[in-house]
Amino acid sequence: MEDEITKIESRKDPECVLIGIAGGTGSGKSTFTNKLKDEFGDQVTIIYHDNYYRRQDGVPFEVRQKVNYDHPDSLETDLLIEHLQELRKGRPIQCPVYDYTQHNRSNETITVLPSKVIIVEGILVLQNQELRDMFDIKIYVEADADERILRRALRDVEERGRDLHGIIDQYLTTVKPMHYQYVEPTKARADFILNSGMNEVAFSTVCARIRELLAQ
Repeated sequence: MEDEITKIESRKDPECVLIGIAGGTGSGKSTFTNKLKDEFGDQVTIIYHDNYYRRQDGVPFEVRQKVNYDHPDSLETDLLIEHLQELRKGRPIQCPVYDYTQHNRSNETITVLPSKVIIVEGILVLQNQELRDMFDIKIYVEADADERILRRALRDVEERGRDLHGIIDQYLTTVKPMHYQYVEPTKARADFILNSGMNEVAFSTVCARIRELLAQ
Protein backbone atom coordinates (compact mmCIF):
# COMPACT_ATOMS: atom_id res chain seq x y z
CA MET A 1 0.00 0.00 0.00
CA GLU A 2 2.86 2.41 0.82
CA ASP A 3 4.38 1.84 -2.63
CA GLU A 4 1.06 2.80 -4.24
CA ILE A 5 0.89 5.97 -2.15
CA THR A 6 4.42 6.85 -3.29
CA LYS A 7 3.41 6.37 -6.93
CA ILE A 8 0.41 8.64 -6.43
CA GLU A 9 2.60 11.31 -4.80
CA SER A 10 4.85 11.44 -7.86
CA ARG A 11 1.90 11.97 -10.23
CA LYS A 12 0.04 14.56 -8.18
CA ASP A 13 -1.11 17.78 -9.79
CA PRO A 14 -0.84 20.53 -7.13
CA GLU A 15 -3.77 22.52 -8.55
CA CYS A 16 -6.39 19.80 -8.89
CA VAL A 17 -6.43 16.09 -8.07
CA LEU A 18 -8.53 13.75 -10.20
CA ILE A 19 -9.73 10.38 -8.89
CA GLY A 20 -11.19 7.74 -11.22
CA ILE A 21 -13.47 5.07 -9.74
CA ALA A 22 -14.30 2.18 -12.09
CA GLY A 23 -15.80 -1.30 -11.81
CA GLY A 24 -18.55 -3.43 -13.27
CA THR A 25 -22.22 -2.61 -13.04
CA GLY A 26 -23.47 -3.17 -9.50
CA SER A 27 -19.97 -3.62 -8.12
CA GLY A 28 -20.34 -0.97 -5.43
CA LYS A 29 -18.42 1.88 -7.05
CA SER A 30 -21.32 4.29 -6.56
CA THR A 31 -21.51 3.24 -2.91
CA PHE A 32 -17.83 4.02 -2.47
CA THR A 33 -18.16 7.31 -4.35
CA ASN A 34 -21.18 8.38 -2.29
CA LYS A 35 -19.37 7.54 0.94
CA LEU A 36 -16.56 9.88 -0.11
CA LYS A 37 -19.10 12.58 -0.93
CA ASP A 38 -20.79 12.14 2.45
CA GLU A 39 -17.41 12.37 4.14
CA PHE A 40 -16.15 15.52 2.38
CA GLY A 41 -19.29 17.27 1.16
CA ASP A 42 -18.74 20.31 -1.03
CA GLN A 43 -14.97 19.94 -0.87
CA VAL A 44 -15.28 17.18 -3.48
CA THR A 45 -16.84 17.37 -6.96
CA ILE A 46 -18.30 14.18 -8.45
CA ILE A 47 -18.89 13.61 -12.15
CA TYR A 48 -20.63 10.50 -13.48
CA HIS A 49 -19.45 9.11 -16.81
CA ASP A 50 -23.02 7.88 -17.45
CA ASN A 51 -24.12 11.47 -18.01
CA TYR A 52 -21.94 11.53 -21.12
CA TYR A 53 -23.88 8.88 -23.04
CA ARG A 54 -24.29 10.19 -26.56
CA ARG A 55 -27.47 11.94 -27.65
CA GLN A 56 -29.84 9.83 -29.74
CA ASP A 57 -32.34 12.43 -30.86
CA GLY A 58 -34.54 11.15 -33.65
CA VAL A 59 -33.86 7.50 -32.83
CA PRO A 60 -37.06 5.57 -31.97
CA PHE A 61 -37.41 4.52 -28.33
CA GLU A 62 -37.55 0.83 -29.30
CA VAL A 63 -34.18 1.19 -31.03
CA ARG A 64 -32.64 3.17 -28.17
CA GLN A 65 -33.57 0.33 -25.82
CA LYS A 66 -31.33 -2.06 -27.75
CA VAL A 67 -28.23 0.13 -28.05
CA ASN A 68 -25.05 -1.34 -26.56
CA TYR A 69 -24.56 1.10 -23.70
CA ASP A 70 -21.62 -0.86 -22.31
CA HIS A 71 -19.38 -0.27 -25.33
CA PRO A 72 -16.90 2.63 -25.11
CA ASP A 73 -18.32 4.17 -28.30
CA SER A 74 -21.66 4.78 -26.57
CA LEU A 75 -20.04 7.48 -24.44
CA GLU A 76 -18.90 10.96 -25.44
CA THR A 77 -15.66 10.61 -23.51
CA ASP A 78 -13.95 13.36 -25.51
CA LEU A 79 -16.43 15.86 -24.07
CA LEU A 80 -15.77 14.55 -20.55
CA ILE A 81 -12.03 15.03 -21.07
CA GLU A 82 -12.63 18.61 -22.25
CA HIS A 83 -14.76 19.30 -19.19
CA LEU A 84 -12.13 17.90 -16.82
CA GLN A 85 -9.51 20.08 -18.46
CA GLU A 86 -11.73 23.11 -17.87
CA LEU A 87 -12.30 22.18 -14.23
CA ARG A 88 -8.55 21.80 -13.74
CA LYS A 89 -8.19 25.38 -14.96
CA GLY A 90 -10.69 26.51 -12.34
CA ARG A 91 -13.59 27.01 -14.75
CA PRO A 92 -17.14 25.70 -14.21
CA ILE A 93 -18.72 23.41 -16.78
CA GLN A 94 -22.21 22.55 -17.96
CA CYS A 95 -22.45 18.81 -17.36
CA PRO A 96 -25.01 16.90 -19.44
CA VAL A 97 -27.75 14.91 -17.74
CA TYR A 98 -28.78 11.43 -18.88
CA ASP A 99 -32.39 10.24 -18.64
CA TYR A 100 -32.36 6.48 -18.05
CA THR A 101 -36.10 6.15 -18.52
CA GLN A 102 -35.78 7.53 -22.08
CA HIS A 103 -32.42 5.98 -22.95
CA ASN A 104 -31.25 9.40 -24.06
CA ARG A 105 -29.51 12.51 -22.84
CA SER A 106 -31.96 15.11 -21.58
CA ASN A 107 -32.03 18.75 -22.62
CA GLU A 108 -30.97 20.02 -19.20
CA THR A 109 -27.45 20.49 -17.91
CA ILE A 110 -26.01 20.92 -14.42
CA THR A 111 -23.41 23.53 -13.52
CA VAL A 112 -20.41 21.77 -11.98
CA LEU A 113 -17.94 23.92 -10.09
CA PRO A 114 -14.22 23.17 -9.82
CA SER A 115 -12.75 21.94 -6.55
CA LYS A 116 -9.51 20.62 -5.14
CA VAL A 117 -10.59 17.00 -5.63
CA ILE A 118 -12.70 15.76 -8.55
CA ILE A 119 -14.03 12.19 -8.58
CA VAL A 120 -15.06 10.63 -11.90
CA GLU A 121 -17.14 7.44 -11.59
CA GLY A 122 -18.24 4.95 -14.23
CA ILE A 123 -17.72 1.45 -15.55
CA LEU A 124 -15.34 2.56 -18.30
CA VAL A 125 -13.44 5.50 -16.77
CA LEU A 126 -10.17 3.53 -16.86
CA GLN A 127 -10.69 2.17 -20.38
CA ASN A 128 -9.81 5.29 -22.39
CA GLN A 129 -6.07 5.94 -22.13
CA GLU A 130 -6.28 9.73 -22.44
CA LEU A 131 -8.89 9.87 -19.68
CA ARG A 132 -7.05 7.32 -17.56
CA ASP A 133 -3.80 9.26 -17.77
CA MET A 134 -5.52 12.31 -16.28
CA PHE A 135 -6.23 10.54 -12.98
CA ASP A 136 -3.92 10.95 -10.02
CA ILE A 137 -5.63 8.08 -8.19
CA LYS A 138 -7.24 5.15 -10.02
CA ILE A 139 -9.62 2.84 -8.13
CA TYR A 140 -11.34 -0.34 -9.34
CA VAL A 141 -14.22 -1.83 -7.33
CA GLU A 142 -15.03 -5.49 -7.99
CA ALA A 143 -17.73 -7.87 -6.79
CA ASP A 144 -19.08 -11.34 -7.51
CA ALA A 145 -20.96 -11.46 -10.83
CA ASP A 146 -24.14 -12.84 -9.23
CA GLU A 147 -24.18 -10.00 -6.71
CA ARG A 148 -23.65 -7.43 -9.45
CA ILE A 149 -26.56 -8.57 -11.62
CA LEU A 150 -28.91 -8.73 -8.63
CA ARG A 151 -27.95 -5.21 -7.56
CA ARG A 152 -28.34 -3.96 -11.13
CA ALA A 153 -31.77 -5.54 -11.51
CA LEU A 154 -33.02 -4.05 -8.25
CA ARG A 155 -31.64 -0.60 -9.11
CA ASP A 156 -33.00 -0.57 -12.66
CA VAL A 157 -36.49 -1.58 -11.56
CA GLU A 158 -36.71 0.77 -8.57
CA GLU A 159 -34.78 3.80 -9.86
CA ARG A 160 -34.84 3.68 -13.66
CA GLY A 161 -38.30 2.38 -14.51
CA ARG A 162 -37.06 -0.74 -16.32
CA ASP A 163 -38.83 -4.10 -16.56
CA LEU A 164 -37.14 -7.31 -15.43
CA HIS A 165 -37.28 -9.04 -18.82
CA GLY A 166 -35.54 -6.09 -20.47
CA ILE A 167 -32.89 -6.03 -17.77
CA ILE A 168 -32.11 -9.72 -18.21
CA ASP A 169 -31.97 -9.43 -22.01
CA GLN A 170 -29.66 -6.40 -21.84
CA TYR A 171 -27.40 -8.10 -19.30
CA LEU A 172 -26.96 -11.26 -21.38
CA THR A 173 -26.57 -9.55 -24.77
CA THR A 174 -24.37 -6.55 -23.94
CA VAL A 175 -23.60 -5.96 -20.26
CA LYS A 176 -21.95 -9.31 -19.51
CA PRO A 177 -19.84 -9.65 -22.69
CA MET A 178 -18.77 -6.00 -22.60
CA HIS A 179 -17.76 -6.34 -18.95
CA TYR A 180 -15.28 -9.09 -19.76
CA GLN A 181 -14.07 -7.35 -22.93
CA TYR A 182 -13.73 -3.74 -21.77
CA VAL A 183 -14.37 -3.29 -18.05
CA GLU A 184 -12.60 -6.06 -16.15
CA PRO A 185 -9.28 -5.66 -18.06
CA THR A 186 -8.99 -2.12 -16.67
CA LYS A 187 -8.52 -3.59 -13.20
CA ALA A 188 -4.85 -4.00 -14.08
CA ARG A 189 -4.61 -0.22 -14.56
CA ALA A 190 -5.86 0.66 -11.07
CA ASP A 191 -3.79 1.88 -8.14
CA PHE A 192 -6.29 0.35 -5.68
CA ILE A 193 -8.47 -2.72 -6.24
CA LEU A 194 -11.35 -2.96 -3.74
CA ASN A 195 -13.40 -6.10 -3.12
CA SER A 196 -16.38 -4.04 -2.03
CA GLY A 197 -17.74 -0.52 -2.09
CA MET A 198 -17.98 -0.87 1.69
CA ASN A 199 -14.30 -1.74 2.18
CA GLU A 200 -13.59 0.29 5.32
CA VAL A 201 -9.80 -0.15 5.23
CA ALA A 202 -9.61 1.14 1.66
CA PHE A 203 -12.08 3.90 2.45
CA SER A 204 -9.96 5.09 5.39
CA THR A 205 -6.82 5.01 3.25
CA VAL A 206 -8.36 7.03 0.43
CA CYS A 207 -9.93 9.49 2.90
CA ALA A 208 -6.57 10.03 4.57
CA ARG A 209 -4.98 10.76 1.20
CA ILE A 210 -7.73 13.22 0.25
CA ARG A 211 -7.36 15.03 3.57
CA GLU A 212 -3.66 15.44 2.88
CA LEU A 213 -4.43 16.98 -0.50
CA LEU A 214 -7.13 19.28 0.86
CA ALA A 215 -4.74 20.51 3.56
CA GLN A 216 -2.16 21.65 1.03
